[in-house]
Parts: sequence; C-alpha cells; structure tokens
Amino acid sequence: MAAVSADRDTPYRAVASYRERLRLPWWLWACALGLAALLAAEVWMGTSGVRAWLPFSVLLPATAVGLWWLGRIPVRVTTEEFQVDDARLPLRHVADVVALDADGRRELLGVGADPLAFVIQRPWVSGAVQIVLDDPADPTPYWVVSSREPVRLAAEILAARDRAPGTSATAADAVGPTG
Repeated sequence: MAAVSADRDTPYRAVASYRERLRLPWWLWACALGLAALLAAEVWMGTSGVRAWLPFSVLLPATAVGLWWLGRIPVRVTTEEFQVDDARLPLRHVADVVALDADGRRELLGVGADPLAFVIQRPWVSGAVQIVLDDPADPTPYWVVSSREPVRLAAEILAARDRAPGTSATAADAVGPTG
C-alpha cells in the first residue's frame, strides 16, 4: 500500500518494500581513521600549541564525514519505482532484472561494458543487479547497482513491477546469480 500525505504541497511518498544502504564495512572505517590519526600525528610531531590539537580536530572528523558520505547511498524498491540515491526508475520501464555475483558484475562492468549504462558500483559490495530497461525514449540500455542481497533485490523489483498498474510480466523473467 502507498502512503499519501495529507498536505497537498508535500510530494507523494510510496512505501518501500525493499531498503538497503551501501555502507562501508567496519574494517574500512578502522583503516581510514587509523591513517588519518597517523597523518595527524605526523603533522603534530610533538610540538605544542595549535599544531598539537589542530591536525586531530580537522583530519579525524573530515575523514569520518568522507567515509559516511561514501556509504550514504540508499537503494529502495517502492510500489511504483526503483530508487538509488536521487535516481529514480519507474517500474513500468523494467524489462528484466538479473542478479549478479562478483564474477558476473566484473564481466558486465569490464571491457565490453556499455558506456551509456547507469552504474552505481561500490567495490566493497560484491553483488549487484542488472536492470534491463524497456524505454524507447531513454538511450540507457540497463542499470547496474551494487547490492549485498542481489537475488532478493531482483525478486523485489520484479514483484513490484508485476504489482504496479500498467505493467505486465513476461515468462522470460529470470532471477538468479550469473557467473
């Protein structure tokens, strides 16, 4: 079911059936903050005054903000569209969805990748989905989006597409890891 706001000026918001955030793993946070602390210590080098605290108070928060920014990308499937960060794909334009494992993603994004494809790829997330489009007005042939649960995401997109008004499912829709 979709939630409709009571205020007419507020945009329509659909309820998400799938949500994921492409966050960084904990070990990447530890490594990056450790390197920032090491760099701050190099700048400090045992002096007193402003050089004693300024590198730590600038580099560590800046690193934390940068790491948060890298892991901020939300992935959602709502009743009417697929959303990745601020990009939105109406489900009526989804022809097929393929779940990709690490090898399938590497092959799809390799030398033969289509330069017009829309790609949101995070190297610390091994899986992905390929969403093949059926929109004659759009030159984009497909989307490739990283996901920690590509099979579940592909199934949710296809299920939401089949439930959306004005769409029809085809018997050729397949969901499964490719390699």
